[in-house]
Amino acid sequence: MSFAAPALSGTKPEQYAELASQLGGLMADERDFIANAANMAALIYTQLDGLNWAGLYLMRSGELVLGPFQGKPACIRIPLGRGVCGTAAATRETQVVADVHAFPGHIACDADSRSEIVVPLLRDGVIIGVLDLDSPRPGRFDEGDRAGLEALAALFLDASDDF
Repeated sequence: MSFAAPALSGTKPEQYAELASQLGGLMADERDFIANAANMAALIYTQLDGLNWAGLYLMRSGELVLGPFQGKPACIRIPLGRGVCGTAAATRETQVVADVHAFPGHIACDADSRSEIVVPLLRDGVIIGVLDLDSPRPGRFDEGDRAGLEALAALFLDASDDF
């Protein structure tokens, strides 16, 4: 089965509402965490402009481990509290970083990345992973992206069983 999403248009909230509708359709009859994570990463990567990476890191034995993603090969393990992903996981707060080179302890998995947004994935108050998006454009992400991606993450978690 193939899925061809139409190009997004309209305001940022309208684009994220359309993405949420598309993601809901992709996950409608599927509860598998990894399958849904893979489709979410692919949908975000192909539908949002200006990205060079979109995917998940999952908690395994106290550290973040690479999960389903789209883009260049990535760092495999990230300690909690280190880099943008590790900070989002440790603080349980979305990190919006306009310039990754100015972020203390940034981990450069792809030298082309200039900005990043990382949304923590929480289940019953426990961090289970993060949703990570990178862009080669400085300042690519803003509060509209935060709201939209947090909504997509919540939709994904509600539709998926534990991994």
